[in-house]
Amino acid sequence: MTNKHFSPRNIFHLAAALTILIVTFACGGTAATPSSSSTEQPAAAVEPTFVPVPTSTAPEEETPGETAPSPAIPEMRRLTLEYPPKMKAGVESDVIRLTLEVDEQGNITPTAQVEGNVITGETIQIPNLYETHMVTAEARIDMAGMDVQPAGAIYEPMTPGQSVKFFWSIRPQDTGLYRGTVWLHLVFVDRISGEESRMAVSAQIVEIEAVDFFGFSVNVARTSGVVGSIVGGIVGFPFLEDIIKFLFKRRKKK
Repeated sequence: MTNKHFSPRNIFHLAAALTILIVTFACGGTAATPSSSSTEQPAAAVEPTFVPVPTSTAPEEETPGETAPSPAIPEMRRLTLEYPPKMKAGVESDVIRLTLEVDEQGNITPTAQVEGNVITGETIQIPNLYETHMVTAEARIDMAGMDVQPAGAIYEPMTPGQSVKFFWSIRPQDTGLYRGTVWLHLVFVDRISGEESRMAVSAQIVEIEAVDFFGFSVNVARTSGVVGSIVGGIVGFPFLEDIIKFLFKRRKKK
């Protein structure tokens, strides 16, 4: 058997070939990996697609701790008016009463405080705005020829469930039929802005007849009083009895 020996030259050539092969594989791997310094081409812009969402008609869910405002429930009250149908002119005074009240059941049967008085009642609804507004009841009487006290408007503050009452003293000076109107308004003042608004609640007609003791007018009664005073003065004149007796005696002699 013949033994072959590698010469130094052959060994050099083999090493060079292996080096070239290794470098070739290394360069191929580097080319396959993108360099961080290379310029990348921007990707094509993609137009966003909008999908229409149907609008929900259901109410939005409330956040815990917040309360949605609810419409105020009107407060039911009973409005009662009481007045005398007949009075004695010049010598008598009386009272007109207007009451706005409510009980726990919201139902009130009006009853007259004075026997013989006329009493009217009606149920009314009042906006329940006590939390946001200051509510005041305003009442007045318009009656020509009648002496009404207090004159002008009367104001009373209102609170939920509490009664409000108005009183007027009246006195007719002459006989006759007096007609008038009892007005009731509500005044609302916003607690924040101070804006004021008014609402007419009721306008009720009142008729009162003024008479005297004998069915005459006050002027006739006063005139009769003057005449009576004169007659009384004559009757009480001194020596009047003696004068009358003297006249009767002279008549008898004739």
